Amino acid sequence: MTFVKFNQAPAVKSFNGLVEDIFNNAGFNRFLKDDVHTNDFYGAYPPVNITETKEGYQVDLLVPGFSKEDIKINLDNKVLSISAEKAPEQKDENQKQLRREFSFRSFKRSFTVNEQVDAEKIQAKYENGVLRLQLAKKEKVQDAAKAIVVE
Repeated sequence: MTFVKFNQAPAVKSFNGLVEDIFNNAGFNRFLKDDVHTNDFYGAYPPVNITETKEGYQVDLLVPGFSKEDIKINLDNKVLSISAEKAPEQKDENQKQLRREFSFRSFKRSFTVNEQVDAEKIQAKYENGVLRLQLAKKEKVQDAAKAIVVE
């Protein structure tokens, strides 16, 4: 029988290993390139928090760098779509960009809402880079009491 030792924490490197990666195979120049991070600040989609109360749902999207005019919200056939278009930044020929870790790109998020959401009462507010949507629930209409006759 052969004894095989497994490394239980492969992501943990020694300090020397990190330094070697920086100066050797990973390359120190990698940290100085203009396009180190080609993704925007929050990745492919903006992060979202969704909470439910008795009155409705609250959807918070983290979308810094956009203006209210950039954001479009649409509800079509029980699909709530939130999107924003951002024009590409113009490069200035007189400036050399030394580091770029974020950019504000266009995005689109879609959520399926249930029949409890009242489409007429959806409200949206954009403040300090957070888009907050309030989706009110429809008021439950109780059917009138009805006596059933047994035949």
